[in-house]
Amino acid sequence: MHIERAKLVQLLHTEGDNATAEKVEAQLPEQIDTDRDGDALAAVGLDRTQLMAKLAGGSFGGTLTP
Repeated sequence: MHIERAKLVQLLHTEGDNATAEKVEAQLPEQIDTDRDGDALAAVGLDRTQLMAKLAGGSFGGTLTP
């Protein structure tokens, strides 16, 4: 699944996770592929499984592409 980095950063800020949001901005590409970038997501403290659950819950609206 693909996610725009800006949308992920916005969600993290909304949840109050500013430290992780800053890491995402600094270390992840503009277009995040949850499969390709799984290790990078883990490196900034995001569990791919939990992230996928948030995505499935509609946290990102219509900005996702399979």
